Amino acid sequence: MNEAFILQGRRLGPSELSQVRQLIAENPGWSRYRLSCELAQLWDWRSSSGQLKDMAARTLLLKLEERRLIRLPARRRASPNRMRHKQVPGLDRSLSQEPIQRALAELLPLELREVSAEFPADRGLFEALLHQFHYLSYRSSVGENLQYLARERTGRPVACVLFGAAAWQCADRDRHIGWDAATRAARLHLLANNTRFLVMPWVQAPCLASHVLGLVLRRIGADWQRKYGHPVHLLETFVERERFAGICYQAVHWLRVGQTKSRTRQDAPDGQRHEVLLKDIYLFALHRRYAQGLREALTTSIPS
Repeated sequence: MNEAFILQGRRLGPSELSQVRQLIAENPGWSRYRLSCELAQLWDWRSSSGQLKDMAARTLLLKLEERRLIRLPARRRASPNRMRHKQVPGLDRSLSQEPIQRALAELLPLELREVSAEFPADRGLFEALLHQFHYLSYRSSVGENLQYLARERTGRPVACVLFGAAAWQCADRDRHIGWDAATRAARLHLLANNTRFLVMPWVQAPCLASHVLGLVLRRIGADWQRKYGHPVHLLETFVERERFAGICYQAVHWLRVGQTKSRTRQDAPDGQRHEVLLKDIYLFALHRRYAQGLREALTTSIPS
């Protein structure tokens, strides 16, 4: 193939693909784990904190194999995923869970801090709050992500907002954007998914959720560009209809573009999938010409 494309946040062209193939061909005895480590070293692929991104390299290799662009050696053992045995920090017992029942004005100004790369104490608090109080729980984030912790004027945490990688496929979203499968594969890194949003269960303040979302929307574009070196044009989220009405998203002008279905496995002996969860799809454009930015052909101006 001669065309460049984006995978795992990196721009891959013929020369990069040739490097990967050569690495595999010249080292037939290496495991998949070692190949991913060596590839990360070869490309000096590191996080903003300087940590080698061998897990990102492993995911990239797997995706290349899925597209039949390379052939990896047979899997030898389970992947040594550093996150598998990660212990989520426990909540500090000094954290007050005394009810907050006030008007939004009494909580302002909020402090909104992005904690994924810095502020380890706040990052631990963010993880513990989501793990304990979000209905989906939380253990770790994989890939590109931003983590926002909001505090009210006296310093008590009131909300957590997590953005990560966009869904690989979503028919109504993709139809709204107007891209084909090849363009989606190349440009998907320009979308971000609001995968977790938690207002603390002890907080009751009308309009707080939409206010927090508004604060995030005003800065996420610059935060993403600063951390990862490329923009995001469009945000998405999937709202489970039986639990939530999506009012806070509607209040800050997210657009509902359709609905998706996911199936959950019951404990039935036959293992059949029975329950269907309906999720509303909401999108938020970070600039007016977002669709053009998502559909246009790749150029050398796209960062690696």
